[in-house]
Amino acid sequence: MTDRLKDQLRKHRKPVFWTGFSLAVVGLVLYLAQDPATLRVESPVGATDPRFPDYVASLVGAPVLDGDAYTVLHNGDEAYPAMLAAIDNARAHVNFETYVFTDGQIGDRFVDALSRAARRGVVVRIILDPVGSSLGAKSTGQLTEAGAQLAWFNPLGVFSLEDYNYRTHRKTLVVDGDVAFTGGMGVADHWLGDAQDQDHWRDTQFRITGPAVRALDGSFYENWIETGGLSAPALDPEMPARATGARSVVVWSNPMTGASNVKLQYLLAIAAARRTIDLQSPYITLDPSTQWSLDRARERGVRIRILAEGDITDAMPVKHASRYDYQRLLDAGYEVAEYQPTMMHTKAMIVDGIFSIIGSANFGNRSFELNDELTIGVYDPELAAQLIKDFETDLRSSKRLDAATWPKQRSFDGKINEWFWDFFGEMF
Repeated sequence: MTDRLKDQLRKHRKPVFWTGFSLAVVGLVLYLAQDPATLRVESPVGATDPRFPDYVASLVGAPVLDGDAYTVLHNGDEAYPAMLAAIDNARAHVNFETYVFTDGQIGDRFVDALSRAARRGVVVRIILDPVGSSLGAKSTGQLTEAGAQLAWFNPLGVFSLEDYNYRTHRKTLVVDGDVAFTGGMGVADHWLGDAQDQDHWRDTQFRITGPAVRALDGSFYENWIETGGLSAPALDPEMPARATGARSVVVWSNPMTGASNVKLQYLLAIAAARRTIDLQSPYITLDPSTQWSLDRARERGVRIRILAEGDITDAMPVKHASRYDYQRLLDAGYEVAEYQPTMMHTKAMIVDGIFSIIGSANFGNRSFELNDELTIGVYDPELAAQLIKDFETDLRSSKRLDAATWPKQRSFDGKINEWFWDFFGEMF
């Protein structure tokens, strides 16, 4: 063998090695992302049974909180003024955790409001995720100079590559232990406005008062300790239960295999459905456990409506993976629609017109098993009625899919992408 031939072989070995190594890593990640077992969850208690919140609470290890009040806030025009007003009125402390916080028009307003609070003596604690958030030095400097305490969750580094996959996706603002906000919204300019065009997202945020506020504070303090913050101070006094109002079960989760409390809460709600399930979420990807639960609900005669984002999305690979399941769902009698005007980021599931699940989690494996998430199961016909009304409104701006025509609506490339990205479904 000549020296020239040896040199050529050496040159070709490197790309072949790295290609093989990359494929092996991807294969290992996909293998580890798979559920170790399919969870087959059934519920002898229906969602409309007054005992259902207690049943859920006993299985997820969280208390039932009585007497909460929920206000539904639509898009940035309603949510941001309410959140900023709460910060401006803070007297003792502001605890704020979010996945997305970026510089820009609304980012500057939040930085200013949080800085003003800190300067007047309010204890301001902020947890941001370094993958989703990108505050510049000017903003972070303004916050810290004002006295706000800013922590980054799982900071990224060369020697902590595994942390890239484990993010905090929780979105929680708690002010003085009196009022809290959660939902799908972070802090970025694409959430401004009223979903009026493709540059402004459709989303839902919730303003909460009542005993559930203390539980959301507890979720914040758990991650505050994990980020290296000082031991959490004592929680605010628990608000007394009220005779009227919603009954809430607040759960949060951390990366794990099997069933997180967030995932289990969803599976229990699906298992409790006897009439209807309305599921609205971006990035919907099904694993064997959620597939099994939803299919059993269909077999019981439950009407299942799924409303997801359409081609206007910030995560097209996840959209492809979602669409891979559509034909099977449509053939089984599911109603599937995709929102058309802009990116739809609302996260809500309503069961039998009375039990709702809201919070930060998308309906997919990343939220159920990889991210830190927070969700609330709410037993309240008034909240459920509002969310169903919003669902119906969004449905009028959506494209409803049909089992007979769906195969003809996608290009050959689209079908290949769906097949390919479905392999990564449990990472999404």
